[in-house]
Amino acid sequence: MTGARKPASLDHVHAAAVPLAALTAWQIVVDTADVQTGQSVLITAAAGGVGHFAVQFARHLGAHVIATASASRHAWLKELGAEETIDYTTTRFEDVAADVDVVIDLVGDGPDRTSTRSLRALRRGGLLVAVPGGVSPELALAAETAGVRVVPFLVEPDGPALTAIASLIDDGEVAVEVEETFPLEQAAAAHTRGEAGRTRGKLVLTIGD
Repeated sequence: MTGARKPASLDHVHAAAVPLAALTAWQIVVDTADVQTGQSVLITAAAGGVGHFAVQFARHLGAHVIATASASRHAWLKELGAEETIDYTTTRFEDVAADVDVVIDLVGDGPDRTSTRSLRALRRGGLLVAVPGGVSPELALAAETAGVRVVPFLVEPDGPALTAIASLIDDGEVAVEVEETFPLEQAAAAHTRGEAGRTRGKLVLTIGD
């Protein structure tokens, strides 16, 4: 990720949380989904590193944002711009969200089949961006049958996008959440913590004092 300066308003710890997660969210929301004012956007795992940026970018563009997360994250996500929140531990999001324009699935088609379930929440012709697991032949067929679109996603270096993100941060339009920091020698512990999938924002490794 090159060609962009650190947001002036951030310390180095919070700045370290920005490039990959925020750029991923930006390219999903802006470049891939082309989210427009007035559209409805459902974001799964919305409280995580990529998710909390995606919520803010979608809301910045004027979308109606629906976020899935555990109940303890709901008030915070609403502060970030989510207008509806769904507790995934008690409610199947596809049972309460319907005719959505865009689903940004940050969970994937693991044991809970989140990507496949997302198809039920979309309007006909809507778009599913399947991030972690991509698009399997089975998912592609299910999307075609449902009359919706599905695309995979892979982040790419983009200095101008990072510059735009930095401007939003410095203007107070986008917040950066760091839940916890780990010294570099505890990288394995940080990885284990991240794999648990219950983070609020980002985890950051620190070097030295």
